[in-house]
Amino acid sequence: MKEALFYEKRDGNRVKCKLCPQLCLIEPDDVGFCFIRKNAGGVLYAAEYGRISSAQLDPIEKKPLYYFHPGSTIFSIGGIGCNLRCPWCQNWNIAQPRDSLPGLSIEDAIEQFTEEMSPGQVLEITKRYVPNGCIGVAYTYNEPFTWYEYVKDIAALVKEAGLFNVLVTNGYVLEEPLRGLLPLVDAMNIDIKGFNESFYHRLGGHFRPAIRTAETAKTAGCHIEITNLLIPDLNDAREDIEKLVDWVANKLGKDTPLHFSRYFPSYKMMAGPTPLETLHLAEAIAKQKLDLVHLGNV
Repeated sequence: MKEALFYEKRDGNRVKCKLCPQLCLIEPDDVGFCFIRKNAGGVLYAAEYGRISSAQLDPIEKKPLYYFHPGSTIFSIGGIGCNLRCPWCQNWNIAQPRDSLPGLSIEDAIEQFTEEMSPGQVLEITKRYVPNGCIGVAYTYNEPFTWYEYVKDIAALVKEAGLFNVLVTNGYVLEEPLRGLLPLVDAMNIDIKGFNESFYHRLGGHFRPAIRTAETAKTAGCHIEITNLLIPDLNDAREDIEKLVDWVANKLGKDTPLHFSRYFPSYKMMAGPTPLETLHLAEAIAKQKLDLVHLGNV
């Protein structure tokens, strides 16, 4: 464990986490919404620091990033925990480990789902893959912002080595920690879940923070690509697609890549897959205003 950044101590040994918009007020010996930030004796800890659940050399296009060093590979790592709860999550077993084993403590989850890998070890493995076209490290599979301290320490080493850092993220983070990490981040694929507040309420979150993250990162010069998973009868209304496209065109630029991804049943969501005609409609709407539109999982 490592003491967390971005928190305040409160009365009764409680702590207020100020990493993401959940703004958890955490009782002693309890964890936040994300499950991996723990209050121990009135100190907030990044309980999963130095541990990973997943590691793989991926094509950069798998992130998906189609316009950031296409044809290259990237060393991809993930942990456990997430600060949203999407009922259709494809990686729910690591994002929500307590749903795999109800009643699981954070300590047991770390023991059962992760293994040690120091920031220095991540860099050394990444360097070994450079002859295979590897350009750096992607923080992915679960939500990397919940892993903030570990990601930042690795990213500093990776940047110093002349390699790249990539986040695959829901963008659900507060502005101060975002700005603290952005100088180390070269590219982000941001998953905008939907384009209205009521949809984000289903996930236990809010709409505006993810939008602000994308706009802030774009202004900072980070390469941005946007993904939108289209889910039947939940976020696939023509009006919502048009609002998303207008926002990308007006706030991020018409040259910002937009990926519409096809939903398949997973986790708690058993509705049938997104109809292909829905994806093609979204593609047609987006191409009226954007230069780079792609369909995924088709």
